[in-house]
Amino acid sequence: MLRRSLATGLLLALAAALPAHALTPEQARRAAADDNESRIAALFELAAEATPEARNFLVRMADDALKLDPQGRVLAVDEAGALVDAVSGAAVAGDPAALEDVVTPNRVGAAVQAALAAFDLFAPEAATRRSAALTLGADPQPALLPLVRRAAAAEADPQALQALSGLKARLELGAPEAATRLAAVALLAESREPAVRALLAARLGGDDGLPAETDAKVRAALAAGIDTIARTLKLGETLGTLFSGISLGSILLLAALGLAITYGLMGVINMAHGELIMVGAYATWAVQNAVRALAPGWFDWYPLLALPVAFASAGAVGILMERLVIRHLYGRPLETLLATWGLSLILMQTVRSLFGAQNVQVENAAWLSGGVEVLANLTLPYNRLAIIVFAGAVVVAVSLLLTRTRLGLDVRAVTQNRRMAGCMGVNTPRIDMWAFGLGSGVAGLAGCALSQVGNVGPDLGQAYIVDSFMVVVLGGVGQLIGTVYAGLGLGLGSKFLEAWQGAVLAKIAVLVFIIAFIQKRPQGLFALKGRVID
Repeated sequence: MLRRSLATGLLLALAAALPAHALTPEQARRAAADDNESRIAALFELAAEATPEARNFLVRMADDALKLDPQGRVLAVDEAGALVDAVSGAAVAGDPAALEDVVTPNRVGAAVQAALAAFDLFAPEAATRRSAALTLGADPQPALLPLVRRAAAAEADPQALQALSGLKARLELGAPEAATRLAAVALLAESREPAVRALLAARLGGDDGLPAETDAKVRAALAAGIDTIARTLKLGETLGTLFSGISLGSILLLAALGLAITYGLMGVINMAHGELIMVGAYATWAVQNAVRALAPGWFDWYPLLALPVAFASAGAVGILMERLVIRHLYGRPLETLLATWGLSLILMQTVRSLFGAQNVQVENAAWLSGGVEVLANLTLPYNRLAIIVFAGAVVVAVSLLLTRTRLGLDVRAVTQNRRMAGCMGVNTPRIDMWAFGLGSGVAGLAGCALSQVGNVGPDLGQAYIVDSFMVVVLGGVGQLIGTVYAGLGLGLGSKFLEAWQGAVLAKIAVLVFIIAFIQKRPQGLFALKGRVID
C-alpha cells in the first residue's frame, strides 16, 4: 500500500510539474482503433505525458478491458463489470458483451508494456527505475525523450542514472542538434555493448529508420565508436576462449590426477577410472538430497560436505577393486585392462539398477550460481571459477601428500623401484592399496566438481576416460607436474582450436598432435627419473 501510494504521489507530482494534457477522446481512439503504427505512436505519446489518466488507460488496454461503441467511443469495463468512459471515467449504460472488443496485436501489446514501463521511471525503488530504463532501451522510442530527460535529471541512484543516461543517449542519436548527437555517440561508445555497436552502425548507415548521419564530426565519432566497441568485443571473445580453456584444463586435470597416481605407481591401465568419477558425482547427489531433507537451511553449504563423502566413497570402491581384482593381476597389463573394463561395466550397471538410467539432478548452491560480468560479452560463471580454484587446491594437497608425508615417501619409493623399496622394508602391497585408494578418491573429488557443471548419469565417466589417459600420457607417467601442464595445455589448445576450426576438427588435431608428440618423446613432457628408468 505504501509503495503504491508513493508511486501515485510521485506520478501526481510529476504530472503537476509537466505541461501535461488530459487524455482526450481522440487520443484514446487513436490508441485503440487506428492502424498499428498510429496506435503505437499514440501509446508512446500517452506515456510521454505521464498523466494518471494515461496510465489508467494503458493498464486497461493491457488487461483487454477496452471496448468500442458504434459511435467510435472508447469505453472500458471496470472491476465491477460495468461500462465506463475510458477517458472521463463516467458511467455509461449498456451491455459490455454487446460491444466490440479492442483487439491488441502482439506488436501493439509489446508497445503497451513498454509504455507502462515508462511510468516506472519514476517508481520509488531504484531497481525498478533501472529495470524500466533497460526495458525501454531495447526499443528506444523518440516520443519518450522528454520524459527520459526529466527522469535522468531527477535521478540520484548511480546505477539507475547510468541506465537512464544510456537510454537518453540512444534516444538523442536522432536529435536535430549535431552537438547532442555527438555527445550521445561518445557516451554510448563507452558502454562496449554488442547491441550499441549495431545501433551505431545503423545510425551511420541510416538503417534505423532515420536518415544517414550527415555531420562529418558525428560520422567520425560513430565510426570511432564502432571500432572501439569492436575491439572490446574481440578482447572479450579472446578472454572468454582463454577462460574456457583454463576451465576445461582444470576439469581435465581433476579427472586425470587420480589416474596419474594409480597409473604412475602401478602401471595399471584402469579403464574403470571414469566410473570412479561417476561414483563421486552420485555421492554428491546423495549428500545434496540428504541435506535438503534433514537440514534445508544448510543447503547452500552441501558441496563442502559432499567433498569428503565423494572422496571416501570413490576411495573405498577403488580399494575394493584393488584388493579383490587388480592385485592378482600385477605385471599382466592386458588382463588388468580387460578386468578394469569389466569392472567399469559392473559399476555402471549397478548405478543404473540403484538410481535408474536417467540423469539425476544436482542443483548448484546459491554461491555457485550466477557469475561476474567482466565485459559486456564476457561473464565468468562462479561454479567454473570455483572449480579452477578447487583444482589448484587439490594439486597442492596431493603434491604435499606425496612430498611431505611418510605415505608419499613410500609411494615415490615404490614408483621408482618396487623391488628395492620392498628390500628396504616398505610394505609394497599396502602401499599399492593406499595409493590406489588415493587415486580413486581424487577421482571422486573430480566427480563432485563435475556435478556442478554438467549432467550426472551412469555414463558420466565415459566422457572423460579417454581425455584422462591423453593427459597422463602427454604429461609423463607418474609426473604430477606433467599432468598439470598437459591438462591445462590440452584444455587451452582444444578451446582455441574449437574457436578456429570447430569442435570435431579440434579433437582430431589434438589426437594427431599427441600421437606425433609421443612418437618423438615417448616418456611425455616430463620423464620419470629413477633406477628403473636408468
